[in-house]
Amino acid sequence: MPLEVAHPKDRAAALIAAARRRRVLQAWLPWIVVVAMFGFWEIAVRGFEVPEFVLPAPSAIAASMVKWWQPILQNAWATLVTTAIGFALAIVFGLALGVAIGSSTLLYHGLYPLLIAFNSVPKVAVVPVLVIWFGAGAIPAIITAFLISFFPIVVNVATGIATVEPELRDVLRALGARPIDIIRKVGLPRAMPYFFASLKIAITVAFVGSIIAETVASNDGIGKLMIVASSRFDVPLVFAGLIVTGVMGVLMYAVAAAIEIRTTGWAMRGQTDPMTQAPGG
Repeated sequence: MPLEVAHPKDRAAALIAAARRRRVLQAWLPWIVVVAMFGFWEIAVRGFEVPEFVLPAPSAIAASMVKWWQPILQNAWATLVTTAIGFALAIVFGLALGVAIGSSTLLYHGLYPLLIAFNSVPKVAVVPVLVIWFGAGAIPAIITAFLISFFPIVVNVATGIATVEPELRDVLRALGARPIDIIRKVGLPRAMPYFFASLKIAITVAFVGSIIAETVASNDGIGKLMIVASSRFDVPLVFAGLIVTGVMGVLMYAVAAAIEIRTTGWAMRGQTDPMTQAPGG
């Protein structure tokens, strides 16, 4: 009996249906993982009878969020504002310095050791100095968020520009392109995937910088809220602050990822085109 050969249209329809199922699974998978994690957490805490001051159950954390929703919202907004300002400054100065370092061998060799040494200094050790200079408040948190998210942006942008092929540079020079034209037309587009990759790293560590500064000296913010809650042994409120910070980090990451897809979709075409992926891969 002869084997039946699938019609090309049927195979294409099957691939499209498989890709659609894959997209649905990808959309729901993060929620499934989060719900499973919190469910396992709740069962483990109740099953092993872990004291609340050691590890509160998610239900206790949710109750604390409901009880203290107004202070949590107020302090979360303060942390979000200081982090966003510090992150925006890191984008501006990091992009400018990254372009300069990636475009100049002299600047690369001259500034790179200084940047590495500066990034190696623990930012928690810098916060007391910032408090002495600027006093307690939002400014130390903004500067700390800037300092901790500045380095990844500089390194990635410089790498993206510096890795433009020498042959391509030679061809462009032969065609009469100036160095600034090479950077603007080739270097910057080449560096964009590196730039957005650094943004997704920097935004998460920017929250770390803000909260570190808030725990040292600040009038408001999630860090301040967590310090006050821990001094009262209100561990569910401490975990509520951690969860709110994580949610803000995920939202900021999602914004950066959405901008990346719309700006550098050409660089991720092979990852986003469902027809180039096997249904099971």
